[in-house]
Amino acid sequence: MTSPETIADEQPETRQPERYTVVSADCHAGADLLDYRPYLASEYHEDFDAWAAGYVNPFADLQAPEADRNWDSDRRLAELEQDGIVAEVVFPNTVPPFYPSTSLTAVQPTAEEYRLRWAGLQAHNRWMADFCSLAPGRRAGTFQILLNEVDQAVAEVRRCHAAGLTGGVVLPGVLPGSPVPELYSQVYEPLWAVCAELGVPVNHHGGSGGPVLGPEPAARAVYMVEATWFSHRALWHLVFSGAFQRYPGLRLVLTEQGSGWIPGVLEMLEYYHGRLVGAATRAATAESKFGAGLAELMGDGPRSVWDRNCYVGASFMRVHEVQMRERIGLDKIMWGSDFPHDEGTFPYTTEALRTAYAGLPYAEVAAMVGGNAARVYGFDLPALDLLAAKVGPLVGEVAEPLAAPPPGATSPAFAQGGSVRVW
Repeated sequence: MTSPETIADEQPETRQPERYTVVSADCHAGADLLDYRPYLASEYHEDFDAWAAGYVNPFADLQAPEADRNWDSDRRLAELEQDGIVAEVVFPNTVPPFYPSTSLTAVQPTAEEYRLRWAGLQAHNRWMADFCSLAPGRRAGTFQILLNEVDQAVAEVRRCHAAGLTGGVVLPGVLPGSPVPELYSQVYEPLWAVCAELGVPVNHHGGSGGPVLGPEPAARAVYMVEATWFSHRALWHLVFSGAFQRYPGLRLVLTEQGSGWIPGVLEMLEYYHGRLVGAATRAATAESKFGAGLAELMGDGPRSVWDRNCYVGASFMRVHEVQMRERIGLDKIMWGSDFPHDEGTFPYTTEALRTAYAGLPYAEVAAMVGGNAARVYGFDLPALDLLAAKVGPLVGEVAEPLAAPPPGATSPAFAQGGSVRVW
């Protein structure tokens, strides 16, 4: 009879892989402008032709020869593999029909604008499903909605989920004074319910929810200071709305808006939660009115909600953020390359990983650069491991600190210094 010791001896040795399996939780793609036309219903073709004829693209990266990285599937796969990346979560990038700019940064449409804007986003969603189907198992495509008509948004979540877009929904930002309610409003209950029911991640990408500022130097500086703060607002809106209490399976991912701000903001939210809930239990005061009903609405406090329901698409992490990984949550962090943007890490992803993760334990790095994203977005990690064994960054190389940034690198991953920001 075989003893337990003999069985253990006969088991294949579990060895650390030679290469990391890298899944970028933040990439971008979209169709060339005229290629959206077939994805529109015929009733919109005349409007589209008129719009396209007069549209002048203001974005240099969508005019250059490199622009076809957004839609050329073969080129994209080749360049990502060259950079050591075997799978990606795909956010929108190019300008969809009837939009003045990229949809991520556009403000919520007015009632008059809604019909055409909604048709344009649905065309992009259909294109995205086809684009992802060209690389089965390697692209988790996100899809977009608008909030003007919640029932239509819910129907689009169901349709896109059924179409195989596993990257989840891109939640628009809501600027104060928008023509739609703020994100904490209970009008969005059906949206949270369907995402929880289907296991659809709710993504909120950096650049969303901010105002349109002017071209003056001061306006550009103000945008850089404030842009991430406006993107962060979705976190406390949904936390204080109680949506995670009512739908424990709901998952929120905050992408490309940094990660070093998270511990401090969670401490701030815990403070206000405790203060307001405490005030509500005391004699009537001005402050007690602000906390009335909050405890029943939310259930757990903000930190518990984060630990259970939230994740961060921590694009091109920097060293000072990595040092906070346990406070953020090692199981929450998903690295992203931001391909094909100028601020992305291509073609220096291995160097970017060395800058951020050199000297860390293998298991921690493996989780942050691929394992966590595979779990959140449903990638088949063992299948990706087979490809990564050929093209992934070498574990030994990533372990070595980078002496100097590569010449010509433009990603903030290589920026000198860096400290914890207020947001």
